[in-house]
Amino acid sequence: GRAGLATMYPQAIAMAATWNEPGHFEAFTIISDEARAKYNEAIRNNNRGRYYGLSFWTPNINIFRDPRWGRGQETYGEDPFLTARMGVAAVKGLQGDDPDYYKTYACAKHFAVHSGPEWNRHSYNASVSERDLRETYLPAFKALVDEANVRQVMCAYNAFEGEPCCGSGRLMIDILRGEWGYDGMVVSDCWGINDFFVPEYHGTHPSPESAAADAVIHTTDLECGDVYNNLVLSVEQGLITEEQIDYSLRRVLRAWFELGMLDPVDSNPWSKLPYSIVDSPKHRENALKVARESMTLLKNNNKVLPLSKDVKRIAVIGANAADTAMLWGNYNGTPSSTVSILDGIKAKLPDAEIIYDRGCDLVDPWVRASLYDNFTNSRDNSEGLFVEFFNNNSFDGEPVATEINNEGILYNNSGGTALAQGVNMDNTSTRISGTFIAPYTGKVVMSARTSDQYKLYLDNKELMSQRGGEAFIPAEYEFDAIKGKSYDIKLEHSQTGRRVYIDFSIFSKEPAQFDALVEGLKDVDAIIYVGGLSPRLEGEEMPVSAEGFKGGDRERLELPAVQSRILADLKTVGKPVIFVLCSGSSLALEADEQNYDALLAAWYGGQAAGTAVADVLFGDYNPAGRLPVTFYKSTEQLDNALKEADNPEHQGFQNYNMEGRTYRYMTEEPLYPFGHGLSYSEFEYGDAQLSGDKLKAAEGLKIVIPVYNNSSVAGDEVVQLYVKRNDDPMAPLMSLRAFKRVFIEAGASKEVELTVSPDAFEFYDEECNGLSLKAGAYTLMYGGTSAGSGLKNVNITVEL
Repeated sequence: GRAGLATMYPQAIAMAATWNEPGHFEAFTIISDEARAKYNEAIRNNNRGRYYGLSFWTPNINIFRDPRWGRGQETYGEDPFLTARMGVAAVKGLQGDDPDYYKTYACAKHFAVHSGPEWNRHSYNASVSERDLRETYLPAFKALVDEANVRQVMCAYNAFEGEPCCGSGRLMIDILRGEWGYDGMVVSDCWGINDFFVPEYHGTHPSPESAAADAVIHTTDLECGDVYNNLVLSVEQGLITEEQIDYSLRRVLRAWFELGMLDPVDSNPWSKLPYSIVDSPKHRENALKVARESMTLLKNNNKVLPLSKDVKRIAVIGANAADTAMLWGNYNGTPSSTVSILDGIKAKLPDAEIIYDRGCDLVDPWVRASLYDNFTNSRDNSEGLFVEFFNNNSFDGEPVATEINNEGILYNNSGGTALAQGVNMDNTSTRISGTFIAPYTGKVVMSARTSDQYKLYLDNKELMSQRGGEAFIPAEYEFDAIKGKSYDIKLEHSQTGRRVYIDFSIFSKEPAQFDALVEGLKDVDAIIYVGGLSPRLEGEEMPVSAEGFKGGDRERLELPAVQSRILADLKTVGKPVIFVLCSGSSLALEADEQNYDALLAAWYGGQAAGTAVADVLFGDYNPAGRLPVTFYKSTEQLDNALKEADNPEHQGFQNYNMEGRTYRYMTEEPLYPFGHGLSYSEFEYGDAQLSGDKLKAAEGLKIVIPVYNNSSVAGDEVVQLYVKRNDDPMAPLMSLRAFKRVFIEAGASKEVELTVSPDAFEFYDEECNGLSLKAGAYTLMYGGTSAGSGLKNVNITVEL
């Protein structure tokens, strides 16, 4: 988000929960309109800087095979078909429909067998069965190549079958370029080519010259990094020819022409998009629409929801209730405003008494209250910290960029994201300074965690420092403040390597008072607990020290123990407890389920999340989100179901074998199944209408399903169709093959027509070592969930 304001949508996993393919296309059309408008404005101002270009490294279509993966929030969930449909919609929305010019270049990432762990992705070697490769890990990529003509593919950090993905003959040459005939551009992930020759990573190549040559030979056309600076030496050493490099160069230069970057402005229709559309009311309304559609109601005992807007006294508890940055997810733009869940509830209940208490932090039995809003800066005396960025590691000369930060200091250049416009990716220094005016007399805590070197000063006295490396545990300094007194605070960070991470906080810190909290809630009408996870805990390659978390991933699926404690205590009040779960992944909540009456998965809902949550809680929007992932009962339920990996070091989370994973292979009943989601309406399914019980596979299938809304509440239903190949015991138990989100008036019905393409009946075939369509017996299962008890079955015979 370094290119100014933008409309911020929910995180990808939340958009997957909408199960709305046309809606997803509409959202990404708006996103690309804003992107192109920003580019147009930059060109008019002769601004050729980073973040104003037309290459967009999205969507992430990796399969979220294990909830412990921190970057799963960037994906569309665990299912290959849902991922493909949402991915195709995103790419088409991004690239536009003009016959001559692309609006932007989308990118399918990370090719191909990639889904954590984050902490060893630079050295991990993925090896999977051919069935899993073809049925699970590749279909979404193939769909984006075949159907959406995606113009970029990003190869993954990890290795595949012993070769780094960007140098994989199997993935890049045989499959992507060979079988699929892909002629677009391939780009590396940032610094991924370094992993070829760094001994503690893949270490498969002896030198930067050999790494650069091999990556280009395997058609990785563009590198995010600097290893390709060695290509001249690679040619001189006979490792590659200029002609081989030219093939990649042609694909890179072709992007300039296809985007119209070298043509007159008047010839390109996308050049007419004005900057005024950015963050426009129409776009903000669409972001709210998507946030509402993503809300996924998982439990609603005794129809406790929706709550009445006539409530007199309601409690809003939890560390995520007032947190706006949490709602943005781990990669995000910069919205003009964000509605927290607490503020959304307040706006819904202007006359009610709302008791807000943070309760405790997400993982610790403390109550931390941020004090950022008590800073003023030296540049213009406005609220916030003054941040200066230098393109050297010694603060020499004038800063190349400055900004006022009043949201919180968390800078991270992982993924090729510069700290600010014009700042180098390495050899940098950053100075953060401001005057802190104490809001009370008492203890104030400052916390710092950075890469490489930093010094923290209070009134020009050095308090803490770090001389190198990277801190995984934040260092804290506590001082006694006097109300109204000013304190000059300064953090200086310098970096020689490429990995820049700066996390600075200032806050009050008190032990959580669970008993006092419960005592103060006796007279409330209901309790809304807003907890779960945060992008500060799960994300890309993060130095996280909290118990149960490692390197951006989770080590267990359960809710942090302190949140289980507070839920149990809140339940003792004897009033309805509604759990609003914010996360980018599923959690194992079996041990907590008795302590909440309703559960609403709100994900990371973007700038309008607070309004969307309140709309659902108080009945102004009927929820219809559906799970794009499975909620397991416990970590053990998942791990015990997994087939033992061939590599003894690759068990549990590191086991890429699909057996036992996700709804497609899991034989036990989960806590909340894939495709699950409740509504304030009551839907019933009639008998599906087919042309017959035998069909020609090449013709595909149309199926008409009657759906009845047997309630007084109008709402959306997500009609889901699954296919099982009965003659193959190794095939998935069921596979999603069609879905449609439809609106049905109260007391009405609708005949929903689903189109099933011929490839819906393709499964892995050992004879051809790929997917094939075979004649035989198949079962169609349809309903509003993947759970067997909620599905109706039709047996059919497929003829070739």
